[in-house]
Amino acid sequence: MKTDLHWKKVGLFPHHGICVPLFSLQAQKGCGIGEFLDLIPLIQWCKKVGFDCLQLLPLNDQGMDQSPYNPLSSCALDPIYLSLRELPGAKGFDLFESKLERRELKKLKLSWLRRYFEENFEKTKEHDQFLEKHAWLTSYAKFMTLKERYEYRHWKEWPSTSDVTEKQIQFHSFVQFLCFSQMEKVHDFATKNAFLLIGDLPILLSPDSVDVWTHPNLFRLDLIAGAPPDRYNAHGQKWGFPLFNWDEMRKSEFSWWKQRLKTIESLYHIYRLDHVVGFFRIWAIPPEKPSEEGFFIPKDPPFWPRHGEEILQTFIESSPLLPIGEDLGTIPSFVRPILKNLGICGMKILRWEGDTPYQAYEPLSITSVSTPDMEPLFLWWEKYPEEASLFAKKKNWTYQPHLTPDQQISILKDAHHTSSLFHVNLLQEYLFPFKELISSNLEEERINVPGTLSLANWTYRFRPTLEEIIEHRSLSKMIEEILRA
Repeated sequence: MKTDLHWKKVGLFPHHGICVPLFSLQAQKGCGIGEFLDLIPLIQWCKKVGFDCLQLLPLNDQGMDQSPYNPLSSCALDPIYLSLRELPGAKGFDLFESKLERRELKKLKLSWLRRYFEENFEKTKEHDQFLEKHAWLTSYAKFMTLKERYEYRHWKEWPSTSDVTEKQIQFHSFVQFLCFSQMEKVHDFATKNAFLLIGDLPILLSPDSVDVWTHPNLFRLDLIAGAPPDRYNAHGQKWGFPLFNWDEMRKSEFSWWKQRLKTIESLYHIYRLDHVVGFFRIWAIPPEKPSEEGFFIPKDPPFWPRHGEEILQTFIESSPLLPIGEDLGTIPSFVRPILKNLGICGMKILRWEGDTPYQAYEPLSITSVSTPDMEPLFLWWEKYPEEASLFAKKKNWTYQPHLTPDQQISILKDAHHTSSLFHVNLLQEYLFPFKELISSNLEEERINVPGTLSLANWTYRFRPTLEEIIEHRSLSKMIEEILRA
């Protein structure tokens, strides 16, 4: 495999863990949304019950958008996740504990951080070293200064000339220093405990991102990314993201991607490539046209295998982190053999694998019962009785419209004992057997509905607090038994 050295660091043996959106965690002393340092007690609990990896959704700066897959920066972390109480000297400030919606919470945190910056910036000598290490930082800080000045309007609506002061740039640079300091602390804690953090790399960026503003030549702004019509979406999907200009990126030997990968080396041990098929070919739509009238880029199908393999090979050679790929949906037949040859895991979703025996799964894969874009297993069971009936038949069960806790546990045991090297499930899949840990309305346990614009998307919160999850003895015992089975 091309990733032999990467796998040596990770360990070529079965790994088990959970997928958690950081924004869904609620600590007792938090502000209603998870924070970087909340991950340390979560990792401690994971280790205790037998997990050795944690998959996170993207932590990139989202601005005021609620989707983690529409980031304003390919490198910057979102300040909303800062643990303010843990900042050096924070005791001198009034800390708030309001349970606010994301936009208001972020505004409050940034306001608090401005006061903190005034008192502490000059005392923080390590900031200069951080600035030297991250070449993207100055452009990002200038971009965010202008974003705030023009009330988060699209950069195309800004005046053609706008001045920023050194102090304004220093503020946003300093906030990123604080974010990286805390997330690197989490990474170091995980490393010392032989625990793996899996970061999520969105394949695309917001058209209103600092990357597009700074390097428009690296993007195809005349086209919009999406998905062609398929059995899941009869009219296809129109995502609104610009495409990459791969020819232009190739001229600089993919330096933009290399910088992006270098940035996350101190944050994660593994990175997940969202929509990995998009590196081979991606659906391109003229802005004024419906998705049905799109076309694939590159346009020449025989070029697709070589195109994707070249890019992924570059990633492997450029970073010591192990890549894994999200290869769900309509995937050309050549993609998975190439991923296997490179040593990149794909995904196996139990409910989509039909009658394939669990021990026949490709080892270079991640077994899951659901993803953040899908209904959790227990909700799918109720909403799609025809599909669930087929699954029940595979288990020698008589289908009933409500999945029982024992059935959920049985399926989770299956998911942790396939021949895959990774076994990762959404945390709420383990909470379901305990009614006090989930909502009585199962629809509220879903994270996102792809292809829809909904205020509910990406706002999911776990019903119990982080402390209640960690201290729930029956939950811990159940997970330990699932892993032992």
